[in-house]
Amino acid sequence: MDSVFSVIGSYVNLDFKGLLLFTAVFILTADYIKSRRPANFPPGPWALPLVGNIFSVDQTKTHEILTEIAGKYGNVYSLRMGQKWMVVLNSFEVLKDALVTQGDSLVDRPELPLQDDIACGLGVIFSNGSIWKEQRRFALSTLRYFGLGKRSLEPVILDEFTHCAKEFRGNKDKPFNPHLIMNNAVSNVISSLVFGHRFEYGNEKFMKLMRSFDEVLYIEGSIWAQLYNSFPQLMRCLPGPHQRCRHIWNDVKDFIKAELKEHKQNWDPSDQRDYIDCFLTEIQNKGQADNSFDEESLVISVLDLFVAGSETTSTTMRWAFLYMAKYPEIQEKVQAEINRVIGQSRQPSMEDRANLPYTDAVIHEVQRMGNIAPLSLPHSTSREIQLGGYTVPKGVTIIPNLTSVLLDKNEWETPNTFNPGHFLNKEGKFVKRAAFIPFSAGKRVCLGENLARMELFLFFTSFMQHFTFSMPAGVKPVLDYRLGITLAPHQYEICATSR
Repeated sequence: MDSVFSVIGSYVNLDFKGLLLFTAVFILTADYIKSRRPANFPPGPWALPLVGNIFSVDQTKTHEILTEIAGKYGNVYSLRMGQKWMVVLNSFEVLKDALVTQGDSLVDRPELPLQDDIACGLGVIFSNGSIWKEQRRFALSTLRYFGLGKRSLEPVILDEFTHCAKEFRGNKDKPFNPHLIMNNAVSNVISSLVFGHRFEYGNEKFMKLMRSFDEVLYIEGSIWAQLYNSFPQLMRCLPGPHQRCRHIWNDVKDFIKAELKEHKQNWDPSDQRDYIDCFLTEIQNKGQADNSFDEESLVISVLDLFVAGSETTSTTMRWAFLYMAKYPEIQEKVQAEINRVIGQSRQPSMEDRANLPYTDAVIHEVQRMGNIAPLSLPHSTSREIQLGGYTVPKGVTIIPNLTSVLLDKNEWETPNTFNPGHFLNKEGKFVKRAAFIPFSAGKRVCLGENLARMELFLFFTSFMQHFTFSMPAGVKPVLDYRLGITLAPHQYEICATSR
């Protein structure tokens, strides 16, 4: 009898192993058939079954890896992330062709489960179709009404510099970390437009929000976000930093909802104080019609504007302080030009920019080398298109590699060196370069570009007018980065000496 059971057991064991083998072969075969490159699709590195290239691309320096891969496969190549194909675009000519010439076919954002779980397809950054058109048009017109791109916004920025400079001086020339102070200053400019007021630098609730922005943008650029977007049903159930990401965004939404509640308590449709007031009026005027104006959409749109209008400019300014400390001779030339044109008796104005070509060139070079949005934000093809001689089907994610443009040896004389001369002609006059696209290009170009340009010029010029930046004694500037959605410098301390 024992021998009978032994024989049966061996058959069961053999059948189980066979079943496992069959299942594995079936899954791999199905994955290969489903995920193989279509005809005339851009080439690219070999991808692992199921996970694709997720683990073969170092997420701590993705932009560098993607630029290196272009050297082997060309300026248009493909990667597979999980079950989805993406096409990476490199070089100015390729990006210009895709984002500008064929921009109508690349105006969509791809489906990103991590973003969708937070924003539900609403807002001005990751929305698509009629929602995106309505919300972007409304955001641009409303922000312009409150001074975006106009001289009327200058006093707001310069007043915020005054508060920020007071915080800097409070350190009495001793080393300090400018991160949260700078975040607060820049955030207060967009806050004045969106919320109608600024936040004091000692506001703990607001400081917590600033710290969480840095954390969440880092997670969203990590492998955890890639895994979540590739395997959402699984990742929603598993612990990890991606869960922290969702928690942070919910806290930000709660913060905005609290602001919205206060607005509604004393809201007067005849007295539009800020973006939230205008949005509430739009909700009232459009009623229940088929449109994208409701309170949920308001919260997400404010979140988009608030985060985008805070993190990018403040990160650029932190790079600026580091570069000025590293290159004191450049800092001295900027200060000499400001002394000659503006002096110390008045605040700078946007009208001064034409007379400050070297200062303007330094700001542009900080943006080029800082490269704070190295891969821009992803696009998606809304129809089949031709890119670089290849056929890209509808629904494929497109990654515009801005790094490949801002550090292209064919576009810049010394691409890896901080050189303001990139933006100056032989007569020392400022020259804008076509390949300078830190805000991306096309119909999805950053809607806050004009605000960012104004903030960077007024903040940087004001800081150079009043302070000299240097590293603490015995410390050398470190230009290493920390990659998330944005490319930020590692935390550092600096000395701001009053002039």
